[in-house]
Amino acid sequence: MNLNPLHPAAWVLDQVREAGWHVHDLLAFTRASTLVKASRPGQLPVALKAGFGSNHVLAELDDATRPAAYGFYWYAQLTEAERALTREDFHHEAELTRAAGGSDHVVPLLERGSCERFDWYTMPYCEGGNFRSVMGDAPLAEGLGILADAADGLNNLHQRGIVHRDVYQENILIHGGRGLVTDLGAARRIDAPRGPASRGPEVHWPPEYAAEYAYATPAADVFSLAVLAYRYLVADIPRLHSASAPAIPGGVGAMITVALAHTPADRPAMTELRNALRQASQLA
Repeated sequence: MNLNPLHPAAWVLDQVREAGWHVHDLLAFTRASTLVKASRPGQLPVALKAGFGSNHVLAELDDATRPAAYGFYWYAQLTEAERALTREDFHHEAELTRAAGGSDHVVPLLERGSCERFDWYTMPYCEGGNFRSVMGDAPLAEGLGILADAADGLNNLHQRGIVHRDVYQENILIHGGRGLVTDLGAARRIDAPRGPASRGPEVHWPPEYAAEYAYATPAADVFSLAVLAYRYLVADIPRLHSASAPAIPGGVGAMITVALAHTPADRPAMTELRNALRQASQLA
C-alpha cells in the first residue's frame, strides 16, 4: 500500500501495525473511523474498523507533522470530552454489531480489541465492494437481488430490536453476489432513544428525522431502502410529492412509491418491500 506518510490515516495504520496486524490496504478514512484491510500472520484478510477518524486523528500527530498533514483531510478538532463521547459511540456500534451476529445478510463482528488511544473490531472482508459499484451498469436481476438481500438483513436487524437509521449505497456490501448490511454507527435499539432530536436533510433520510430522529422506527429504514431502490431503477432521486409510480417491472414500482410515504405508518413493512424486490429480481 502506497500511502503518503503525512496522510492523517498513516498514524492510525501505524497503531494497527503495532497491535500485530499486517495492513494490506486503506479502505476508507472518514469523519468517525478508519477502515483497513488487514490480516494476522497466517490468516486471511479481514476488514478492521478503527474508531479513529479525520475529526480527531490530527491531534495525535506531533507539532512538526500536524501542519503539513492538515491539508490532506478536512477535520474538526475535538475536545477531550468530545473524543471520549466518540469512543463511547464506537463501543455502542461494536456492541450492536455483535448483537446482530448470526443474522442473515448482516456483516458480522469477528473480533474486538483496543489500542492505547482507540478501539477496533473486525468483520469479514467483502470482495464485491459496496452497492455504489453496481448502481450504474449491473444487470437488473443482480441489483434487485442485492437490494432484496439488504431488505432481508434490515428486517433481521428489526427482529433483534435494532433500527439501522443510515441505509444508503455505501452501507450495503456485496460478497459472492449477495448483499449484506453494514455500519451500525447510527443505529439504535428500538427500546431506547439515541442521538439528537433532529437530523438532516440527506437524500436517503426520511422526513421524520427532522423532528423524531432519536425515536426513528423500522419504517425509517423502509423509506431509506426505497430511496436507494428508486435511485438504482430510475437513475434519479425520488420527487416525494409526485403521485406517479416509476415504470418498474413486476409491480415493485408501486411498492417503492408506498414505501416513500411521508408518514411512517403509511409505509409497508420491510418484509413486503423485500418480497416485492425479490419477485422483481426473479422476473427481470
